[in-house]
Amino acid sequence: VPEDARDAELERARASAAAVAERLRVRAEATTGDAAAVLQATAQLAADRGFLVEVRKRTRAGAAADVAVTGAAEKFAQMFAAMGGLMADRVTDLHDVRDRVVADLTGQPQPGVPRPDVASVLVAEDLAPADTAGLDPARVRALVTRGGGPTGHTAIIARQLGIPCVVAVEGAQALAEGDMVLVDGTTGTVQVDPDLEHAAGRVEADRAARAAAAAWRGPGRLGDGTPFPLLANVADGAAARAAAAGPAEGVGLFRTELCFLGTAVEPDVEAQAAVYAEVLAPFAERARAGGPGDGSGSGGSGDGSGDDGPVDVKLVLRTLDAGSDKPIAYATPEHEENPSLGVRGLRVVRRDPGLLERQLDAVALAAERTGLRPWVMAPMVATEAEAKGFAAAVRARGLVPGVMVEVPSVALLAARFLHHVDFLSIGTNDLTQYAMAADRLSSDLADLNDPWQPAVLALVAMTALAGQRAGKPVGVCGEAAADPLLACVLVGLGVTSLSAAAAALPAVGARLQTATPERCRAAASAALAAPDPAAARAAALAELG
Repeated sequence: VPEDARDAELERARASAAAVAERLRVRAEATTGDAAAVLQATAQLAADRGFLVEVRKRTRAGAAADVAVTGAAEKFAQMFAAMGGLMADRVTDLHDVRDRVVADLTGQPQPGVPRPDVASVLVAEDLAPADTAGLDPARVRALVTRGGGPTGHTAIIARQLGIPCVVAVEGAQALAEGDMVLVDGTTGTVQVDPDLEHAAGRVEADRAARAAAAAWRGPGRLGDGTPFPLLANVADGAAARAAAAGPAEGVGLFRTELCFLGTAVEPDVEAQAAVYAEVLAPFAERARAGGPGDGSGSGGSGDGSGDDGPVDVKLVLRTLDAGSDKPIAYATPEHEENPSLGVRGLRVVRRDPGLLERQLDAVALAAERTGLRPWVMAPMVATEAEAKGFAAAVRARGLVPGVMVEVPSVALLAARFLHHVDFLSIGTNDLTQYAMAADRLSSDLADLNDPWQPAVLALVAMTALAGQRAGKPVGVCGEAAADPLLACVLVGLGVTSLSAAAAALPAVGARLQTATPERCRAAASAALAAPDPAAARAAALAELG
């Protein structure tokens, strides 16, 4: 590109990137839950300052706008891939942004999934999360990919949309247009030319389950009427308001990272408190109005007045989970050889103890303003000393302390950790990754990185038993809680609450109300005795029907 035209070329690239970001934001506003979060995150990539700086450098060196965008995207894609772990998952998002910006620059249609004329099963090498979020469940009846993992964005969003999805399928590329296939998201299987009677039975069972989910209004109960709390995972005020408007009985995971991501400097206590109060307020208002609650509470009078003490509703905040896929300049190292095993979660206090102190001050301030007494848990805890120190800091502010069970050491010594904290929350995504030593975004290791792994179920059972003996709650807030069949198994293993995206709760709640505690325990025992995840699913399904 001639030197006198390079500024114009840069402006073309910036304009196209801005247009792509705005389209993605508009799509995010039209949806909810994980789909909205992924679309927002992809929009942020298109508008990322570092990406645009790299584009500017390349256009000023003479590259055409589309060439500069492609080169900049590839540079960051290689960086993300080298970092591994959750950052590697962003490579698909980044390539999607690249393709959208280049299409805008060259006047081509925006990339996307072909819209089938008839209801079909979509088979792909992989699918960008933004494309998955735009699928029409009336036309795309199921999704099969050769790549991806069971806890990746594509699988999570498909589940939210109610689309059966099986990922990391060997031989998926051999499926051809016109093939008859049965895609069973419950068992994680894809059958070519299935027995039609069997297929009809599975389809009818799926329809019945969908109808039951559509009719479910909560609260969470088992088949014999035993209450069982179903909570929502949220990341911001909008998600909290949506969850409070539905059957969620509280918040089992408030991801506080939103307050820190995208900021060059740490937000002060007042700024953090405002964000936290926005999430707490909808549930405080609902409780005072006499709305549903899980009954497990977090202290206080429970009379709904808000005058004599904290409102009795369970709201669990996770302190800053920086690191790995969520690097924050002022909290985490700039470069780590293995960020998934590096300075992340509670470990950031090794670099700056004040970061946690200020966040807890902000949580306490938000609690005072909303009349709630939140439960506060730390991520990536590995030792008793970490748990003890964290609990002391939380209790000093009048809050309820807990830790996440992500590192296997906590599950193995759960009884000892419960001497220091008031509750445990199992993050099945990372617990599976660390227990099986398998990158949870690797399609090559998807069979290992599956929460149905009997070893992972055994760690959950061990943790739940420790909670029962200590008389303290043990919840699950990972993606496993959004799987209706696995939810029954988790109940049978002894956990005391489940937390998932609000959109997943109706399917889970409808499934739980068909299963008695005895059947849940039988399914859990059968799954624990199975040799592999597929056998565990099949064994649980045989017990629960």
